[in-house]
Amino acid sequence: MLDAIVWLFASLGSAFTDFFAALTQPALWLSWTGGLETTEDKQALMRFVYYGGSKEFFFVVFTAFIFLTAAGLWRRAIMWRSVRVLEGLANGIGRFFAWAGLLMVLQQIVIVFMQRIFTAAQISFGFGSTFSQDVSWWAEELKLYNAMIVAMCATYTFAQGGHVRVDLVYSAVSYRTKKIIDMVGSLIFMMPAAVITWMYGWYFMWRHLVTPKVSASDQIDLLMRKSRILKWNVETIGFSPNGFNAYFLFKILLVAFAGLVFLHAIAFFYRSYLEYVEGPESEGKYLDRDSLGEGEEAYEGTH
Repeated sequence: MLDAIVWLFASLGSAFTDFFAALTQPALWLSWTGGLETTEDKQALMRFVYYGGSKEFFFVVFTAFIFLTAAGLWRRAIMWRSVRVLEGLANGIGRFFAWAGLLMVLQQIVIVFMQRIFTAAQISFGFGSTFSQDVSWWAEELKLYNAMIVAMCATYTFAQGGHVRVDLVYSAVSYRTKKIIDMVGSLIFMMPAAVITWMYGWYFMWRHLVTPKVSASDQIDLLMRKSRILKWNVETIGFSPNGFNAYFLFKILLVAFAGLVFLHAIAFFYRSYLEYVEGPESEGKYLDRDSLGEGEEAYEGTH
């Protein structure tokens, strides 16, 4: 037990040195953004891959969360500001990617017309230089729009109160008990689930972007040796001969989803705590919810 406590505090302490080392030496982990031209660029990409899913990165984020929470306990205005920023991020990203639903419908209509009426084998899109793919490619690509909505709009839907609750006790308890349940849920369920999804999804994503393959069990020394033969190897294999072949985008969406859920878990924890402390009059404070205009009450009554 004592060893675990010592390890925890040592990890929290090293988070400061890791954070400032990353800030002061960005070339060590970001020089690959200009291309993999040199050995240093390849090593920088391997450091980025390793630390992006490492315990060092986790403790940097965890330490930042602790300090932000401490500052919010000192001055509630800081915590409310954090809630507004994080909920604004969820709403902004969600409202943007929600348009993928309209694109999905329009593209499906075009596919039906091209297949059934014009009996075309390909669909071209663009002006001047066009992008042409088989009709089956466009049909399979509809899955990407669906994945965008699920991954990028999940926290937006949460902020809007649109997720379905399986309510066994929540509605029957008092206001403050509800807020305690919300706080515990964000810390015990949302955050750990997001962290696990990120740490598995991170390496799963990079295994489909570079070669040689990387693994969560690889240590930094092994990755430095692998960097000698490192090159981009973006996944382009489809499930059918002429089908959609950019499935690596789904892996990127998985990582983005985990990051957004973790950030919104912080926002939800802070909001629940503030509403617990300030009482029922603060419920929904600063909450930016979409409005359907007149008749909205009848719609909300169906949820």
